[in-house]
Amino acid sequence: MRTVNIAEKRTSSFERSAVKARRHRPDYILPILSLVLMVIGLITVFAISPALAAQNNVSDSYYVSKQVIAIGLGIMAFVIVGNVSPLWWRRAEKPLIIAAVVASVLVRLLGEQVNGAYRWIQIGGFSFQVAELIKFALIIWLAGFLADRIRDDSLKDFNKTLRPLLIALAVIGALVAVLQSDLGSAAVMIAIMSAMVFVAGMPMKKVLLVAVVIAIGVFLAISTSGYRRSRVETFLNPTADCQGAGYQSCQALIAVGSGGMFGLGLARSVQAYGYLPEAANDSIFAIYAEKFGFLGSAVLIGLFVALFARIMKIFERAPDAYMRLLVAGVLAWLSTQAIINIGAMVGLLPLKGITLPFISYGGTSIMFVSAAVGLAFAVSRYTSFRISLDTKEGGQRHENTSSRRRQRGAYYTFSRPAVGFRRYRTIPKIWTASIRFGPASFGAITASLSSPTCSTWRQTSRTYVIFSIL
Repeated sequence: MRTVNIAEKRTSSFERSAVKARRHRPDYILPILSLVLMVIGLITVFAISPALAAQNNVSDSYYVSKQVIAIGLGIMAFVIVGNVSPLWWRRAEKPLIIAAVVASVLVRLLGEQVNGAYRWIQIGGFSFQVAELIKFALIIWLAGFLADRIRDDSLKDFNKTLRPLLIALAVIGALVAVLQSDLGSAAVMIAIMSAMVFVAGMPMKKVLLVAVVIAIGVFLAISTSGYRRSRVETFLNPTADCQGAGYQSCQALIAVGSGGMFGLGLARSVQAYGYLPEAANDSIFAIYAEKFGFLGSAVLIGLFVALFARIMKIFERAPDAYMRLLVAGVLAWLSTQAIINIGAMVGLLPLKGITLPFISYGGTSIMFVSAAVGLAFAVSRYTSFRISLDTKEGGQRHENTSSRRRQRGAYYTFSRPAVGFRRYRTIPKIWTASIRFGPASFGAITASLSSPTCSTWRQTSRTYVIFSIL
């Protein structure tokens, strides 16, 4: 079994046990769920491709063929990122940041304005959405930055931690909200930053300070743009102007309601024929609900929940702070986009022009979302969940040496959550331990529970971070 040595200088005192993380079989459920979602998106695009082709005077296979290419690019990105050591990305932080900044400037100079925003750069016959690159680079940089602050025990230091975070927040606002006029993507990036900072264990006073700064920035961004103000007003009263500013919201609600319980079927969509704007992109969930109904929508949401649950498990078992933060950023990214997109289509949130991960038409979104899942997949190769119990007789430590080789993780252990990481609920692990160890070890476990030396163990638990977006 291969061993990966994590550099000592990048580990903190509470991560010494993870200095040598054993490489093992990754979580293959993750790519399976992602691929199922991609197939659902391809089926939806295939079903509405005749309507889209008729509106844009292209062949019926145009959109399907481009979506197949996008899925191929996504699979390639997943395979490449998933087979690279997560620690390698520490060396790629600066190149990614430089590429993101340069692309943000180029999209304003060379990009085409669509619906008031500069989001895409045309490269040959394909378009590249710069905001997706910025999200990926943000996760890589912020995970390394916060991991270093945790290692140095300087997370509470204003000059070393909070000031750089505020500068990064200002840069994101300038590059995305101002240059690209893309407040929706900026909101996703802010959610990513907030989740990672919260998971890292920053004091709540500083978190609230950042939240106040964000709230002021959002208020100014909305109040200074008539286009954004109209979207907020439409959200507050979507049926007030169904022929004007509220047209897309009203048509989305009509599409969702038309699906009923079981949907209209693949070939019976009405809203895709010019009624619902951005039917293949931002509004694809409304089209999906029209075709597959309430039950189909529940299945799709269930698949997303299952995907997020798998990523959450990887987060819990990540061997060090850097990998935990990487996975936390991925989870915040995907879940925020899914909630914003679905919420906007059912009238619970304002329209933000955010794609639905794996489902919406578009190569850049699928490629970078697949790369993000590849990050979590790579971390799942090194998950470490330690089980180490003191026996009643002599204090010997029992390690799960035989059964752990039959399990997915390198170690399955009961251990205290890392210092600096937030813990919100505890779940007793007696039943899990008896299953993983087998009946022969259950007696030793129950004996250790009654031992006075095991009081510390009784306080231990799995780490749960409940994002407000979930």
